[in-house]
Amino acid sequence: MAVALDELDAAREWVEAANPSYPCVIDPNHVVAQRYGFINVPSAVWIDENDRIVRPADITPVNDLFKDFTGIDSNVHHEQLRAWVKDGVVPLPVEEVAALQHIPTEADELARLHRRIAAQLHRNGNDEAAASHFDAARKLAPWDWAINRGSMPLSGGDPFGQEFFDYVQAWNENGAPGYGWGNSAMRSDNATTD
Repeated sequence: MAVALDELDAAREWVEAANPSYPCVIDPNHVVAQRYGFINVPSAVWIDENDRIVRPADITPVNDLFKDFTGIDSNVHHEQLRAWVKDGVVPLPVEEVAALQHIPTEADELARLHRRIAAQLHRNGNDEAAASHFDAARKLAPWDWAINRGSMPLSGGDPFGQEFFDYVQAWNENGAPGYGWGNSAMRSDNATTD
């Protein structure tokens, strides 16, 4: 199942272009991100047939298009996924899965609340009121990409423009925080995040 953390119109063209054979859900209020601890995209969480999380939320590029940018080798994730599907081998013991799940702080929860309020105000055409809530969300969760980059198109920014690249630079300068538990395991030897 795929979940787009976008507004309906923004997600529709991508979902239609992909023409997937699996369900796609559009989640403009980031409920799935909040429940499963997504702070970056694309992320994945593995849930088994008994509704247990067997691999916590982590960035999982589908291919190596952005390998130079992320430093993440998508093949590592693919091999782990194949081992799970074919042989039932999960990448982590149950105790580590629990330890690596992101438990939201009060600041995280407030940031998500401000982002939802801002998005709703934006949908209702009240961008002036939305701006202060977008700002509050960004200040409370400065390294949550779902909040920061995901809010750019709603607040007049370009998620592929200079604002985004300034964000990436600041994020790198702060040690690339919160990029995911598998980050170091999936990084290729020659890639950088600069």
